[in-house]
Amino acid sequence: MKNFETEVAIIGAGSAGLCAGIQAANAGAKVMIFDENHLPGGQLFKQIHKFFGSREHRAGIRGYEIGKQLLDEVEKSGADVHLNSVVYGIFDGNTLGVVEGDNHYSVKAKKIIIASGGKENYLPFKGSTLPGVMGAGAAQTMVNVNRVLPGKEVIMVGSGNVGLIVSYQLMQAGANVKAIVEAAPSIGGYGVHASKICRAGVPIKVRHTVLEAYGENEVEGAVVAELDENWNVVPGSEQNIACDTICLAVGLNPMSELAYIAGCEMTYIPLLGGHVPMHDENLETTVPGIYVAGDVTGVEEASTAMEEGNLAGISVARALGLINDEEGKEIADNFRNRMLNLRSGAFGEGRRIAKATQVEAFNEFQAKEGAK
Repeated sequence: MKNFETEVAIIGAGSAGLCAGIQAANAGAKVMIFDENHLPGGQLFKQIHKFFGSREHRAGIRGYEIGKQLLDEVEKSGADVHLNSVVYGIFDGNTLGVVEGDNHYSVKAKKIIIASGGKENYLPFKGSTLPGVMGAGAAQTMVNVNRVLPGKEVIMVGSGNVGLIVSYQLMQAGANVKAIVEAAPSIGGYGVHASKICRAGVPIKVRHTVLEAYGENEVEGAVVAELDENWNVVPGSEQNIACDTICLAVGLNPMSELAYIAGCEMTYIPLLGGHVPMHDENLETTVPGIYVAGDVTGVEEASTAMEEGNLAGISVARALGLINDEEGKEIADNFRNRMLNLRSGAFGEGRRIAKATQVEAFNEFQAKEGAK
């Protein structure tokens, strides 16, 4: 088995990992980025809609175009990107185990950034294993990346931003979205996305759920029912809706397995998707030298993931002494302020509080360890 060494190793070539790599490499670090997929860019290349926010958050630019910009910046930075590369573990706090094609090797790094992203939640119901039931992210990949329509008659489960955006993109690709089904009493995503869906004539059924998918060898329809205020099915409210595809947009949870393997202390924050690594304001975990960025720290929007990647990249560059502390602090504070802006308003306030709780958990843990 070959052994390699680098200053910074980044796991994940999505929006957070690429931004982290750009910042660290531009500061002069030797950077290696690993991703299990055959193309870098993560979720960005699924996103054909324009981003919100300000100019500094690349507002008005479509996700796949932002992805192209980041790839250009990574190439110019000199960071070494390894695709089709699975990082299966972090050992001794500084060594990655990597399988790349038929090759197996280890990488020893002075600093590690885990930017492994998140994965889709699953919703079990009768018939949920039938062909035609899939995650909304899978449907988005099929349509926007592979140019394949997953089905012609679609029910979307979940009215968060993912459910609303993917529904509209499926319609743009030629599918008929029969309904969006939402168990909560109100729509979960931005009003601008919901308005486009409603104007297109798609009913959004709040306080409803899918009880069953039926079909002989594939999805042929679904049984949808109303829920009362206690989340129980209202008797007699069941209705059959013919469809060939049921997409599940019921949230994401952080892919935190590598953080567990590395020995990072975790904390449970439901709003961020479940168990997330404790970290300080610089995104360093309880294992010195291991940082986190993006959805692995808690599921948010791609814009926030990019800013966390920027902060993680600058943080490791500071820790390596590649940026003087005063300049590095100013840059890092700028990225923190940009993240706070993204976490402002009705939709972001809860996540701002949740992220503060994550840092507080880190500080409490460190205080307890110091008292031993």
